[in-house]
Amino acid sequence: MATAFYPGSFDPMTNGHLDVLVQAMKLVERLVVAIGTHPGKTPLFSFEERAELIQASLAEVLPARAGDLEVVSFSDLTIHAARRHGASIMLRGLRDGTDLDYEMQLAGMNATMAPDIQTIFLPAATASRPITATLVRQIAAMGGDVGPFVPAPVLAALNSRYGR
Repeated sequence: MATAFYPGSFDPMTNGHLDVLVQAMKLVERLVVAIGTHPGKTPLFSFEERAELIQASLAEVLPARAGDLEVVSFSDLTIHAARRHGASIMLRGLRDGTDLDYEMQLAGMNATMAPDIQTIFLPAATASRPITATLVRQIAAMGGDVGPFVPAPVLAALNSRYGR
């Protein structure tokens, strides 16, 4: 039973993240979405809120597979967290060549430290390639419509957060 580990901040989850999740669910029996936490950073949404938004977003598009997704937090090395959750695959989404350059460096380092964990890259769909969580946060904070960039549960949470 293959388990993939998909780390990130997911603050907030975007359509690009959701696209990668849907692709991953075609490849593995179990997917662990791992939300990295850092004591020096203040996220827009708490871990619990992000976990709920990820679960709700996947349940909307793949209700039959919602039970195969687990959302966890981690604050140590990604490979240590992946091992702790029984993952043999490290899943990474790619938007463009810049992502690929960075992710290849990470994959090489991870392969040296954890040769038992295979990194798999999944390309984001063309429509979601320009989307970043940082831009979504900025647009939402300034009153812009982020509906085209995020799943419906995330849009509702952002609208609520900003009093819309």
